[in-house]
Amino acid sequence: MPVTPGAEVPPPETADTPARRLRGVPRQRHRTAGDGKDPAARGRGTLAFVESPVQLLNVLEWAHTAQATALTVVVLSPHDPMTRGQLRRMAELARDEGHAVRWEEARGGPTAPVRTIGGLTPLLRRARRIVIGDPFSRYVQLLLTLTKARDLVVVDDGTATMEFISQLARGERLVRWHRNGSGRGARDLAFAPFSATARRRLTPAPEGGRRTVGLFSAMPVEVPPGVEVTANDFAWTRGRFGPPRLTRAADIVGTSLVETGVVDADRYLAAVGALARTHDATRYFAHRKESTEKLRRLSDETGLEVVRPDLPLELIARRGPIGRLIVSFPSTVVHTLPLALLGTEVKVAVCDIDPQWLTAHASPRAQGFLDGVTGTARDVQRLPFTQQMAAG
Repeated sequence: MPVTPGAEVPPPETADTPARRLRGVPRQRHRTAGDGKDPAARGRGTLAFVESPVQLLNVLEWAHTAQATALTVVVLSPHDPMTRGQLRRMAELARDEGHAVRWEEARGGPTAPVRTIGGLTPLLRRARRIVIGDPFSRYVQLLLTLTKARDLVVVDDGTATMEFISQLARGERLVRWHRNGSGRGARDLAFAPFSATARRRLTPAPEGGRRTVGLFSAMPVEVPPGVEVTANDFAWTRGRFGPPRLTRAADIVGTSLVETGVVDADRYLAAVGALARTHDATRYFAHRKESTEKLRRLSDETGLEVVRPDLPLELIARRGPIGRLIVSFPSTVVHTLPLALLGTEVKVAVCDIDPQWLTAHASPRAQGFLDGVTGTARDVQRLPFTQQMAAG
């Protein structure tokens, strides 16, 4: 299978490790505040928790917009090697911005959670502001119960942010949109008190209260009263990368909808093949959670070059080279790529998910959520797709 991988995951680094420069990435000159105060003061006392490369990217975007320097970013490392590799590279960029990065092997065995939480407790108690990327994460929900920070900021974790805000506004339990079932298993019930406490912490205090909740987002959301919203326009990304060199061919962006059990694999592969033929695409940018077996089959059946990005796609596209047309299924990038590629000639198109592609195990909310992701995307071309077209 013609796969273009990223480099191997480098060994773990400590927060004191000097920043290493990514090849082809210009070094950022640290900003200084115009008010004469210590520029690090804006970020001092801020603790950010991330579990994915996109979350870390959006923490950097938030810090740039808020002019907050010298954050402490805690990476709660997952098992997936592709995610770990991208996180390592994003950590290098964070260090280059002057932030401290603490890498936690949070899932490295049965005793890892106890060690991780024990080691983070002093930081949690001192923090004045907490920034999180995934309010659905049980790890993050547990950590939120241990801090007395009065300022909480949620940065985008992709389209999941839309569901989080919707559930928060309705006062519902925090449950990922693609998850099926009642969510009332033994583990769910055991964790319920922590989840409920975290949800209360993420709910804005009554008017005049001392606790604030902020949202930093590129997603189209309607927030409940009391949530302070700051728009993410990817100014940091555009300032650090590009503009990209454009190729003549189109590129297709992959999705993990098959891996999450939402979309049937055969239907998905047929759709990718049809899109490649229709738009003369040559490359397929794989989602970090796509399985090797599926990608091998996709390459064999479509002839596309499968690329495993070593950074979030917003940065890959901004660095280039990238196609003049990027075709995606409903996902975060249909909202973020037009912002990251602002000022270029790149067009972004989104392909609808036909209801016939959904599996029998897909959540009842899946179709409505995916339609909402597509329907609210701005500055993109919409590609209605039928079962007959997918069948070739």
